[in-house]
Amino acid sequence: MQTDILILGGGSAGCVLAARLSEDARLNVTLVEAGRDLLPETPATISARYPGRAYLDPRNLWQGLSARYGGAARRYEQARILGGGSAINALMSNRGAPADYDEWAALGAEGWDWASVLPYFRKLETDRDFSGDLHGDSGPLKIRRPDDAALQPFVAAVMQALQAQGHPIRPDQNGPWQDGVFRGAVGQSDQGTRQPTSLVWLTPQVRARPNLHILCDHQALDLLTEDRRVTGARIAGPQGTSRITAARTILSMGAVHSPAMLLRAGIGPAAELQAMDIAPLADLPVGRNLMEHPSIALGAWLPPALRIRDPAEHHEQGVWRYSSGLAGTGDMHGAILSRSGWHSVGKRIGSIFFWVNKSFSRGQVRLASPDPLAAPQADFNMLSDPRDLQRLKDAIRMGAQALAGHATVFPTSYTPRVARVAGPGRWNALQRGALSALLDAAGPMRAALIHGLVTQGVTLRGLLADDATLGAFVRANVGGTWHASGTCRMGRAGDPAAVTGRDGAVHGIAGLYVVDASLMPSIPCANTNIPTIMLAERIADLLKAQKG
Repeated sequence: MQTDILILGGGSAGCVLAARLSEDARLNVTLVEAGRDLLPETPATISARYPGRAYLDPRNLWQGLSARYGGAARRYEQARILGGGSAINALMSNRGAPADYDEWAALGAEGWDWASVLPYFRKLETDRDFSGDLHGDSGPLKIRRPDDAALQPFVAAVMQALQAQGHPIRPDQNGPWQDGVFRGAVGQSDQGTRQPTSLVWLTPQVRARPNLHILCDHQALDLLTEDRRVTGARIAGPQGTSRITAARTILSMGAVHSPAMLLRAGIGPAAELQAMDIAPLADLPVGRNLMEHPSIALGAWLPPALRIRDPAEHHEQGVWRYSSGLAGTGDMHGAILSRSGWHSVGKRIGSIFFWVNKSFSRGQVRLASPDPLAAPQADFNMLSDPRDLQRLKDAIRMGAQALAGHATVFPTSYTPRVARVAGPGRWNALQRGALSALLDAAGPMRAALIHGLVTQGVTLRGLLADDATLGAFVRANVGGTWHASGTCRMGRAGDPAAVTGRDGAVHGIAGLYVVDASLMPSIPCANTNIPTIMLAERIADLLKAQKG
């Protein structure tokens, strides 16, 4: 098979690229995705505006993928489905700070300053609540905030408590960059459903274009190379293995799998490749600069009056943005959650999920094996920079103040143990049902029950009383936010830290591009889905302007 543009990976970026590049009828575009399509019938767990179950379905995820946060490796949930993260994520639609993108330009990604990217943030959205120079009104993605009727009682109570403590409630998370408390900007259709890029960019009309070909359930194995040019890829599908040749090949496989594909092709740190008997083709820092938003959380038991009223409602309704003094304005993020899970126990626990918006720690993606079916190794090396540890410790202290009006507040995190209990199955359902009944009936013994069964003896009071104990807890329980980025960072040719140019072209290799969160030189103060879509929108324009 032959095509003009071959896109490997049908995630948030890949679907946008396929839609935009195929607007040029002269270009033959092929999109390859390892997972399944969302059409003709989108699963209810994906279309729902409450996203708490989509990422638990193993059919939606890469199996066998794990990552190290700071200690032992844990399962890392990365989407394997057309639409990628936009099909299973939390739907939060924030952009980050203007300073984030000015920093990209300062780090060598020329033309990616705030003034250059703002038109593309506006292009991708239709904001149903706000208009003006900062907002779009005709883009594919509908963005809205919960109104008074939708705002759940726990979230409203925490927002009011924070305002009383000096954190003002402000109207627009995507407005002027300020600290404060906001109703979260959510990507939600006018019908109250999720909007994966595979549905809102790859509409039935777009899919009908004769120059666009979409291959789901086809996994890219490795790149085809001639000298220092990539000429396509080898693909495994239901009918066996085949080759697709292309004038231009684009990796949109995410910040873990895109660098792995490059490394297997001999594009990466030469010494590491030689150690795996891979002949180096280009000595580039592929896989380095791996970034994430390190996270920790506090939970609060909710009496019936503070529990969710509508089980279908989105849960991450409030956002607390504040500054630590270590990394500019708004370097800390607290998501105020009306419930902590889809199940009966989760409905009884509200939480503030903190993350370091502007983290300094850096990790790396490496190959476990040259075998294309072997999962790559991701080590986020979280909290290796002491500033990240300090900010999460301080977040627990601040969260304790914010939740001081609640009877039982306790430390928590999305650990492997929590993930196991949240999974489907009769035994898990029995455990959750029993714990829910006990929590409701426990009365004055409730705190002891939570500390005995949920936190396994760890109390908030004990953490706050001793800094060393608090630091040890954060190190042991730090999690991520599924915001992997930076492993093929943009920068000038000759920059020893750069893998790609401003248009995603891999330095020194003809015909090869990367377009996904891998490109980010530094991590933005945002959930990374909207910045990734912005990258794809802008690079699609840059690629359409090129000849050949």
